[in-house]
Amino acid sequence: MNAFAQQATITKNKGYVIVMHGGAGDINPQNTPPEKQAALKAALTEALGEGKKVLSKGGTSLDAVVAAIKVLENSPLFNAGKGAVINAEGKCEMDASIMDGKTLKAGAVAGVTIVKNPITAARAVMDHSEHVMLAGKGAEQFAREQQLELVESSYFITPERWKSYLRMKQQDSLQKVKEKFGTVGAVALDLDGNLAAATSTGGMMMKKFGRVGDSPIIGAGTYANNEACAVSATGHGEFFIRYVVAYDIAALMLYKDWSLDKASDFVINHKLKDVAGEGGVICVDKQGNIATPFNTPGMFRAWLKFDGKNEEIRVAFFKE
Repeated sequence: MNAFAQQATITKNKGYVIVMHGGAGDINPQNTPPEKQAALKAALTEALGEGKKVLSKGGTSLDAVVAAIKVLENSPLFNAGKGAVINAEGKCEMDASIMDGKTLKAGAVAGVTIVKNPITAARAVMDHSEHVMLAGKGAEQFAREQQLELVESSYFITPERWKSYLRMKQQDSLQKVKEKFGTVGAVALDLDGNLAAATSTGGMMMKKFGRVGDSPIIGAGTYANNEACAVSATGHGEFFIRYVVAYDIAALMLYKDWSLDKASDFVINHKLKDVAGEGGVICVDKQGNIATPFNTPGMFRAWLKFDGKNEEIRVAFFKE
């Protein structure tokens, strides 16, 4: 018994890590004025703080990513929860997913319209159902049975998003408007050495026919495996689905023994870029290494890393 206790102490991490993203795309200093940068930095810093509250007390990486993402879902600044983009029918349809790197269990919801925090519904699917993904009315009924907080669908629509929606309705094609992918995500490593990843989004402005992107697709927009890394993606979802981006990064680490930096850079800046797939990822590996590659002008990103002695906090928006 004592030998086991000693082994558990030896293998326990000295520190923890949480990394966030708030979307990638046509993000530059010209279209992100100082006051907006300040607001975005404050929101991302608050989200990191909520994750830290969990991790610093020995809480799980799963609880940390949910706590952090809820902050961004509640902020109108991002394309998730309140402030989500609007579909062709004038409604917000949201997707979210979460994955546990220890057990490889996962949960996801797609096309929900009344769940205040879609990430909590994804977590409930993982924890309290035999399924991985629930969609539409079924997902909402499940959320109701799990007593999650529900709101009127109008709660999610902000004046700024409504203006964007009306402006895009006047366009003939989505291609005429440069896209900002404001999806939010979090990855974390806890004191027990367990990884988790989670992603939440409103999808693509003016999307039609119940379109579902990569965010709720395990292996595309979200993936976590303690033997490799945790990944959350943001970008043009169709490409991330086709190229199974999140899993591909983990697979390169597992099967080719590539580093996190090498694997994530190859997938985002070569494999995706070569086919004009736009976006980025945030990643953390089992050693606590961080990677945040993106092939767009900018990606809202932030991380907090504690190594047992020193804490590093960083928030960045543009290419460096």
